[in-house]
Amino acid sequence: MSEKNHILQHSSLTVSSPDSSRTCFAAVPRGAEEIAAAELRELGITVTQAGRGGVAFVADLAGLYKANLWLRTASRVLVQLSVFPCTTPAELYGGVHAIDWTRLITPDMTLAVDCSLRDSAMTHSGFVALKTKDAIVDCIREACGSRPNVDTSSPDVRINVHLHRNACTVSLDSSGDSLDRRGYRLERNEAPLRETLAAAVVALTGWDGSIPLADPMCGSGTIPIEAALVAGRVAPGLQRSFGFQRWLDYDGRLWDSLLKEADKVIRKIPVGLITGCDQDSRALKLAARNAAKAGFEGQLHFFHAAMDVFQPEGDSGVVIINPPYGKRLGDEEELKELYCLIGDIMKKRCRGWTGYVLTGNLELAKYIGLKASRRFVLFNGAIECRLLKYELY
Repeated sequence: MSEKNHILQHSSLTVSSPDSSRTCFAAVPRGAEEIAAAELRELGITVTQAGRGGVAFVADLAGLYKANLWLRTASRVLVQLSVFPCTTPAELYGGVHAIDWTRLITPDMTLAVDCSLRDSAMTHSGFVALKTKDAIVDCIREACGSRPNVDTSSPDVRINVHLHRNACTVSLDSSGDSLDRRGYRLERNEAPLRETLAAAVVALTGWDGSIPLADPMCGSGTIPIEAALVAGRVAPGLQRSFGFQRWLDYDGRLWDSLLKEADKVIRKIPVGLITGCDQDSRALKLAARNAAKAGFEGQLHFFHAAMDVFQPEGDSGVVIINPPYGKRLGDEEELKELYCLIGDIMKKRCRGWTGYVLTGNLELAKYIGLKASRRFVLFNGAIECRLLKYELY
């Protein structure tokens, strides 16, 4: 957590009542921070700051559960335990050891430590993670006579350590697996778009399910499915489990009530509202299977068609295209023709619609040949991308 106002305070979380507030942080793909902040506010959660790479907020237990269940653009939700100055291994060990871990972990549970660091005196993330683990297990052994084991693949409690400018933030990872793993993607194609980034793209278009949406290069269907989750009012975390379900203060009744509330608001998507096309028949089979797993069998329509024959139905709607960038798939010279084709198709066949192209290659984007009315900066992993908006009069 890089926000400066978190560096100066020191707090400690204990197993507490559902009404007690927790200082939390939603990790978000860069460029999508304001979207995630708006999502949190819609859930009735108090946002304290939206900064680079995430959003800080305060929530009770219900708010923490809702954030994991409903956030479409966040990758993890962390619950802050402590913040302290840290320039040496001794300071790290002492700061971590000072947390009352016996209220959070028993000797029979398993744990794992994730670490990220930047602009700090300590520069080896593996060492920081190991030192943190030592402090935790020593604290529990001293109090209980035995210690928990480490399980890096599926721990009962995952601890996150973030060291930035010699300030160490220790948090519990309430999500477990990354939140982009919704549970509907059965297998991943060669260069998939993360679900969280696809959700951010849909959000930035302003699409709300009232007009058609088409993706002529849909691949395994991530953008259409994320759009369907929005239109169908489906909580993206409805099909998965979370890290907080293994915590000592897990409230099963509260969680069940939130799941029932989420089930009640789901609605069916009108036929023809969302369509996807692709020339890769294998990817389309994956898209159909993924859509069915997400609960949209018969509601989303996927067509086997190359980009040059794409023709959206209706007088208006939103077209979203995520072509190759020339970074991982395809050759940049060959892709120039594709980007020219995208511009021609949007200009000639998508009149009355609004076009959006997500690309990590601004040189290739010039070959679209249309002037973008807006440009949004998003990061696809380490790749800086632009979501380009085209008004197709």
